[in-house]
Amino acid sequence: MIVDKAIYRDGVRETITGDISDAWAAARSQGGCFLWIGLHEPTQEEFDLISHEVELHPLAVEDAIKAHQRPKLERYDHTLFVVLKPLLYVDRTSDIEVGEINIFLSGDFVISVRHGQANPLAEVRRRVESDPDLLAAGPAGVLYAICDQVVDTYSLVSHEVEHDLIALERRVFSGEHFDVTADIYSLKREVLEFRTAQDPLIPVLEEIVKGRVELCLSTRELFRDVLDHLLRVDGQVDEHNELLTSALSAHLALVGSEQNKVAMQQNADMRKISSWAALIAVPTMIAGIYGMNFDHMPELHWTFGYPLCLAMMALSVFLVYRLLRRSGWL
Repeated sequence: MIVDKAIYRDGVRETITGDISDAWAAARSQGGCFLWIGLHEPTQEEFDLISHEVELHPLAVEDAIKAHQRPKLERYDHTLFVVLKPLLYVDRTSDIEVGEINIFLSGDFVISVRHGQANPLAEVRRRVESDPDLLAAGPAGVLYAICDQVVDTYSLVSHEVEHDLIALERRVFSGEHFDVTADIYSLKREVLEFRTAQDPLIPVLEEIVKGRVELCLSTRELFRDVLDHLLRVDGQVDEHNELLTSALSAHLALVGSEQNKVAMQQNADMRKISSWAALIAVPTMIAGIYGMNFDHMPELHWTFGYPLCLAMMALSVFLVYRLLRRSGWL
């Protein structure tokens, strides 16, 4: 669907209320203006009405409708096709939603096609309309404003990820043995999606800053500032990824250490149980022998036989106890 449409002439917005084709033809005849049409997830039929009017390349149109493109800059005759990946941070779930903006630019028109929930374009349009210098730069000024807004959003999302990372680190080293493996993997996946969105944009901006895009020659200095911000975000994302890897390694090491402590404690418990069983087994053996009631047994009819038997049991238990204590089992 068409979200917004307007013609900008001499720094003034002229909203299109009727047929786009007629309004655009009238504006072109006067010169000194450019058209900006914004669409959100258009169908093929909706986009055909516009693509035929400004003669867009069918391959670029197909990419814009189907989306799922990586950030890039392509040239089709006199038209530039730029793909950006805006981000939206969801506070409730700490997820990063990745959208897509496909932009067609020429000397006298801008067509932006947005996919997903991330929507920086409404703010961009307000900014452009309130800045005469950006309007004077034409479509190149609009492209700069969109790139600048997208990269600024990257910076905000990076700070949110940093807060989530700090919270995870506190849980890992809290000493309470939380199982945060799934949380670390989840945040690491979000960081990798972040990198997939922002990393390919670097060569796109470098192409513009180096003066290889004729349409944007007058705005190279502005794009250089955007590139500086993007490189700073790129470094932050790399740091987040490395810290998450370190946090995961530390967490697994702590979990392994705790499991070793439990195993060692279980071994110590088993040794104590075995030791007490050995202490009980010695008198049980002696008592079992003398409890068989045979007539011909040593000291069976001797007055001191019973006390002697008890003394043997006590001495045997004492000797076994000392042996187990010396070996560290008790």
